[in-house]
Amino acid sequence: MGPPVTRLVLTGAHVVIGDGTVLDHATVVVDGDRISSVESDPAPTAGDLRPDDRVIALDGRTVMPGMVNCHFHATYHRLGSVPAPFGLEEPMAMQVVRAVRNLERLVLAGFTGAVSAGAPFAIDASMKTAIDRGLIMGPRLVPCSRDISTTGHAGDLSFPAHWEVGALGAIRRSDGPDEFRRSVRQEIKEGAEMIKIFVTGGHGTIGPREQTEVSAEELAAAIDAAHQRGARVRGHIANKEALLMALDLGIDIVDHGDGMDDECIDRLLATDTPLVPSMLFPARFLESMGGASLGFTDAMRTDIEAMAAVLPVANAAGVRLVLGDDFGALGFPHGPYAEEIAYYVEEIGIPALDVLTWATRNGAEVLGMGDELGTVTPGKLADLLVIDGDPVSDVNLLRDPDAFLAVLLGGRLVTDRLPSEQLLAEQLPADRR
Repeated sequence: MGPPVTRLVLTGAHVVIGDGTVLDHATVVVDGDRISSVESDPAPTAGDLRPDDRVIALDGRTVMPGMVNCHFHATYHRLGSVPAPFGLEEPMAMQVVRAVRNLERLVLAGFTGAVSAGAPFAIDASMKTAIDRGLIMGPRLVPCSRDISTTGHAGDLSFPAHWEVGALGAIRRSDGPDEFRRSVRQEIKEGAEMIKIFVTGGHGTIGPREQTEVSAEELAAAIDAAHQRGARVRGHIANKEALLMALDLGIDIVDHGDGMDDECIDRLLATDTPLVPSMLFPARFLESMGGASLGFTDAMRTDIEAMAAVLPVANAAGVRLVLGDDFGALGFPHGPYAEEIAYYVEEIGIPALDVLTWATRNGAEVLGMGDELGTVTPGKLADLLVIDGDPVSDVNLLRDPDAFLAVLLGGRLVTDRLPSEQLLAEQLPADRR
């Protein structure tokens, strides 16, 4: 990734602003690490240009904000294929290597920001430090904790041998409010800026979604401890009662939200709490089972159908929805991250422009950088994508690596396949010189 050019002038752009609006025939100027102007045609005149400007005629190609994945597991690799506790399937060094590779993949797929949903051994915190120091290429990252929940919860697959050794892996077992406070404080000490709590079973776990796995007192203690130290809390939640409890207690992000109904929608709106539905993994997992009726697959099918019905309602009501899913789980490899966008548009029926807003403006807000990112707006940081086509008309363009003509991260070109025909001042039409 090279240094930012002095100015990058993109003319004739179709601009997906990121807030649900579009602008045609526009010129976007990137100066250093920020967007300096976004203006409708006419194109710049020679007097508007500097000698070292790089001026590209996009001829209707799209400029849009970089996207944000708000539920990302950088270390996951075929999760569920190895009979071992989460986070202990491979040596820590191997998981670090995988995290580096997956974070780079995420950026190249157009996701310039990521909010982690959990990782072992404080790997996320190290990844953030390495990215910030320029040691590796990766997105703007909010590092997450291990999964915190009670002994024997749906994600607690530890064996007696591990109990004796005390190996934590990706799980920090905690029981009672005091232990939850201590666990949260320890994870923050190790670099977590986001705390992950398994509030219920369900949604891809072996535990039933009706099973609430923490008490209100435990969850309240965790949220209070995190907020005292400037961290946020996200919760794996897959039943209505737990969802309402978590919202009442001030949880910051709801993962999954199975069991959501109109009452939940009203509460999500009242608290302005973002929801990460992450429907794609269970849907694809169910497809891989070939329609088998195995008890848990029947429950999964019911949950997917219910969410498919209520999610468009939540979107239309204005719930702050964002992208992110369990890429890296068994049968759901890292890489095709934009498949999630196509799923919500083509299979759930959400308008494409709405889902792109989830990915951009809403994602930037969950990243904690809504004032700096998420829309193609003058003054904001230049995390931008240039797409060969219009993803509003065809969201599958975002699944095609060849469609990404440029990925900019803070004005720096991570990917540069922009048209080679650079306009020079003397090449402008006579009336623009």
